[in-house]
Amino acid sequence: MATNILGFDVSMPIMIAPTAMQKMAHPEGEFATARAAASAGTIMTLSSWATSSVEEVNSVGPGIRFFQLYVYKDRNIVRQLVKRAEMAGFKAIALTVDTPRLGRREADIKNRFVLPPHLVLKNFEALDLGTMDKTDDSGLAAYVAGQVDQSLCWEDVKWLKTVTSLPILVKGVMTAEDARLSIEYGAAGIIVSNHGARQLDYVPATISCLEEVVREAKGRLPVFLDGGVRRGTDVFKALALGAAGVFIGRPVLYSLAVDGEAGVRKMLQMLRDELELAMALSGCASLRDITRAHVLTDADRIRRARL
Repeated sequence: MATNILGFDVSMPIMIAPTAMQKMAHPEGEFATARAAASAGTIMTLSSWATSSVEEVNSVGPGIRFFQLYVYKDRNIVRQLVKRAEMAGFKAIALTVDTPRLGRREADIKNRFVLPPHLVLKNFEALDLGTMDKTDDSGLAAYVAGQVDQSLCWEDVKWLKTVTSLPILVKGVMTAEDARLSIEYGAAGIIVSNHGARQLDYVPATISCLEEVVREAKGRLPVFLDGGVRRGTDVFKALALGAAGVFIGRPVLYSLAVDGEAGVRKMLQMLRDELELAMALSGCASLRDITRAHVLTDADRIRRARL
């Protein structure tokens, strides 16, 4: 079940996606997640809006870690943050491209969401950008509108490559057209993601977009699935449709809230065990044995019905 992701050996094709503000789920937050990921021999992706800084997460010990990046209006902030991630030993940048504006998150609006007073966005604390102002709306939406660059475009991917030597994964791609542009502008990988389906109502599930992106990539760069993974069989399906691996988000927060580091460890082990069993019962002795023939999609069913 071991595989290689961007040159890094991992124990399984199941990795941790960036989720913000993890200390809202458990007092140890990102520290617990980082330790659990390292223990499982897999990759953790730290959110820009983490409640622990890149330096703090690095201090928990060895581990393969990626850093998720939002592009702020002030490019000096972006440049500083990327350099800090490099210095802290992070191995890749996951550039989120689907949030130049924040989706309408009605729960946040209803709750007038802001960070609890004892927490800050640690990566931005020294820049006096680590807190959110209370509003009659969502404090997060106001923060994003004030700080995140709405003019984000493909040229920014090219610019980011001049700022860092780290490989850049473009996170938020769901179409062949954007896959083509990701390759054209020098991405090292693509993460098929709909931002947890929180950006745009009625957006397709990522698993239904995956194969289109994989076909366009034509093996020129790895394609990963982010979102919707709740079982090892979901991982199996993604691999069968051409993903090089999957990133998981909500299950991390759920398990973190239940039992901190031990919860995240347990969740990763459950997914690993479920994937291993799915492989065994499908006759797959290794990841290489998982093929497109192992899954039947809605499109396949329609084609068969027409024959």
